[in-house]
Amino acid sequence: MSTIQVPYPIGAPGVPWGQAEVIAWLSRQAVKRSYQADVRRPIEALGSRYEVVQYGRLDYHPDKYPLLAIKSRVWRDTLPCALVTGGVHGYETSGVHGALQFVDRHAASYDGKVNLLIAPCVSPWAYEMIHRWNMHAVDPNRSFRDDSPAQESAALMRLVAPIRDRVLVHIDLHETTDSDESEFRPALAARDGVVHEPGEIPDGFYLVDDGENPQPAFQQAVISAVAKVTRIASADRHGQIIGSPMVAPGVIRYPLKQLGLCASITDAPYKTTTEVYPDSPSATPEQCNAAQVAAVRAAIDFALEHRPTVP
Repeated sequence: MSTIQVPYPIGAPGVPWGQAEVIAWLSRQAVKRSYQADVRRPIEALGSRYEVVQYGRLDYHPDKYPLLAIKSRVWRDTLPCALVTGGVHGYETSGVHGALQFVDRHAASYDGKVNLLIAPCVSPWAYEMIHRWNMHAVDPNRSFRDDSPAQESAALMRLVAPIRDRVLVHIDLHETTDSDESEFRPALAARDGVVHEPGEIPDGFYLVDDGENPQPAFQQAVISAVAKVTRIASADRHGQIIGSPMVAPGVIRYPLKQLGLCASITDAPYKTTTEVYPDSPSATPEQCNAAQVAAVRAAIDFALEHRPTVP
């Protein structure tokens, strides 16, 4: 039985948004949690053990939303670099808190093995609003390209630029939520003036590999580690996860650079995007954070063990 789609409350069906619609959308957003309390203070507290750097600030609230990253205190140019990013989509909570938990509990074990650079909350305004977009109705995770329309994306690219060619592994921490289907995909269709095609939200964790440089053994090492913590997503009846063919248990592939995704910002031989499912009745917030931590550790461990040799 088909379902009746209710038109999105902003804009006219089939007509892309203009500035008036963006303003109307923005007027509906409200602060739901605190970047200062949840993210900034924990990052600053880590400053006794790691280097905390401010790599930018959002000009729409420059004092409220400094962009912060955490680095290995002793940075060795002879070591490879591992990049961890979270909160590119601010509403994806375990990406932010999983990154912070990794630093607090496990980063020290990599001293002398790899230089760590962690940006736990790339999109602090969206974190507070529990939203996918920034305040200009732009998706930062489709904006990692030259002349980026998203301040959040442009700032992260500037931070990473000096080490771009030295990154061995990049893991970008995300979630797929029920609200993707109830709010964010309908909003996207309305914004772009297209028809929303309902999809399925997978029940479990999965990864997005780089279709231009797939690394199946690396992806499966991460999946195996996370499977000890939480459920791994299965393919739907079409053999897909969120509309893409499942190429291995819990793994799909995207053309990362073509889509302007965060995981494309370096030439790291090993890169992946995690997708935790926090709305499962069997998944707690602690379990979701633990899944992100397990993924980060497995990714770095595999990359160090299988570090490409330089001719």
